Amino acid sequence: MDWNRYFENVKFSVDFFSLCRRYGKEDADSIVTLIAEVLCSEQPAIRINGESIPAEIVKERFRQSTHEHIVYVFDCLNGTCSKIRNIRSYLLTALFNAPATMTQYYQAEVRHDFDESS
Repeated sequence: MDWNRYFENVKFSVDFFSLCRRYGKEDADSIVTLIAEVLCSEQPAIRINGESIPAEIVKERFRQSTHEHIVYVFDCLNGTCSKIRNIRSYLLTALFNAPATMTQYYQAEVRHDFDESS
């Protein structure tokens, strides 16, 4: 499968046009491009959070990316006050971790909001 086909498949699976409306075309395009690059990679391993992880594991996790995962990554990115020196690395790590951490993140946010309103 060529890069353009990966790119189009990712756009479809993450509801690209909805992301464009919410975050702008440039930001949505950069995330979709990054996911497509990972899926097309022929490297044996990909660095995630400073660790080399077998490419097939990373690709499988990235294939699971949904619209909600991308929204979560943008929420995390917009919520950080720290200087991000390597945005590509940050996004790779956030996208890789999104399926495993998204639910807990939002549950913690709800608990925090509930505690503040009490």
